[in-house]
Amino acid sequence: MKKYKVGIIGGTGMVGQRFVTLMENHPWFQLTAIAASPRSAGKRYEDAVANRWAMKTPIPAEAKDIVVLDAAADVEKIAGMVDFVFCAVDMKKDEIRALEERYAKAECPVVSNNSAHRWTDDVPMVVPEMNPQHLEVIASQRQRLGTKRGFIAVKSNCSIQSYAPALHPLLKYGIDKVLVCTYQAISGAGKTFERWPEMVDNLIPYIGGEEEKSEQEPLKVWGKVEGGKIVKAEGPAITAQCLRVPVSDGHTAAVFVSFKGEKPSIEQIKADWAAFKGRAQELELPSAPKQFLHYFEEPDRPQAKLDRELEGGMAVSLGRLREDTQYDYKFVGLSHNTLRGAAGGAVLLAELLCAEGYMDR
Repeated sequence: MKKYKVGIIGGTGMVGQRFVTLMENHPWFQLTAIAASPRSAGKRYEDAVANRWAMKTPIPAEAKDIVVLDAAADVEKIAGMVDFVFCAVDMKKDEIRALEERYAKAECPVVSNNSAHRWTDDVPMVVPEMNPQHLEVIASQRQRLGTKRGFIAVKSNCSIQSYAPALHPLLKYGIDKVLVCTYQAISGAGKTFERWPEMVDNLIPYIGGEEEKSEQEPLKVWGKVEGGKIVKAEGPAITAQCLRVPVSDGHTAAVFVSFKGEKPSIEQIKADWAAFKGRAQELELPSAPKQFLHYFEEPDRPQAKLDRELEGGMAVSLGRLREDTQYDYKFVGLSHNTLRGAAGGAVLLAELLCAEGYMDR
């Protein structure tokens, strides 16, 4: 199979670095271009990230000598070099929206890790196991943009991956309401303990904009495509509280859920989780976990340190399912925020787009 040529826009930041590592030895994708801000442009990638490489593995050999391009000034040049780009830039939202549309209009598909376009109603926000059918809205988006190939697709917020996938196979029972508290790793803020010493032995009960995203984004994922737009679902009602905790990687969620009618049994819920497969598993996409949802019977699992790397960091770990005194049930979820939640989720989305023909040249 001929590999797709890939560009990474915002390749020097933490999520961009993760994209670079995920391109190493990828069976379908070949890293061809890296772009960043003007201060990194013109440098070899290894030099551009010299003092800020935050990954546990070394810089991939194939990336070291790539000369970094200017993300905003070199749009046409990059579009001519690659089949699509991943976008993980650190800019103001309106600037990100404009930049991503420039790439799309240059006939270069954009798979975005940014939140800027998550609520654009003809931009699909896809978790491949949950709502692959939303990709059909791309046809309407292309019409609006006046493009043949170019479009924007986004992945959801990293924190919802720790609980929304577990709720997804239970929607058939009529979920009434959900309360979730997320305990989010510092890499979600693009930080390491070396660069954020204030987080050692600390907990910050606020992450800007996160609670709103946690409550609203699942409703877009569970929405329907109608008249060329994605109309968000009416429910279930979700209330969220989000805390930053002293963990390097891995977002944990404490989840409480109630059902409208007759509630399923604990055994039934566990069986639904074990059986849950999505389009990513059907297509056997390279980054897809074989088992999407893993349930641990041990009372002290899942744990970030032990379980975040499960299936290459692309599976969701669940545990502590039990009855609750105010809701029907409560349980704990965990996902790797920079793998399943960020770059890995975007790579899986790109694989889905390739498999479904959206990246055809």
